[in-house]
Amino acid sequence: MARGGFSRLPSGNVVVTLTLPHPEGADRGLVRVVVLAVNRQRALTRLRNLGFRAPRLSGNAEPPTPDEISAVLHHPEGLVWRPHDAPDTEPWHPISALRRLGAGG
Repeated sequence: MARGGFSRLPSGNVVVTLTLPHPEGADRGLVRVVVLAVNRQRALTRLRNLGFRAPRLSGNAEPPTPDEISAVLHHPEGLVWRPHDAPDTEPWHPISALRRLGAGG
């Protein structure tokens, strides 16, 4: 089960964070994904469309941090990631970089 949470912004949009297995397989580790969407269901649909297997958000155990909210708000796609065990100083990456890593082996 994915760990994560959400925060509703004053605009009405939500920021959803999930810790998920890498879309290319669990042997590649976990990634922390942050999604900006109009609602929680749309955020999960965006992740499913990118190849993440059955992302589900149950509860709000790990809501987004201010850093995560800021990162996703300042990214044009509204979808960023980094390795789950990455230090806080590691930058957030666009989701297209995750797909390139998976394709490159």
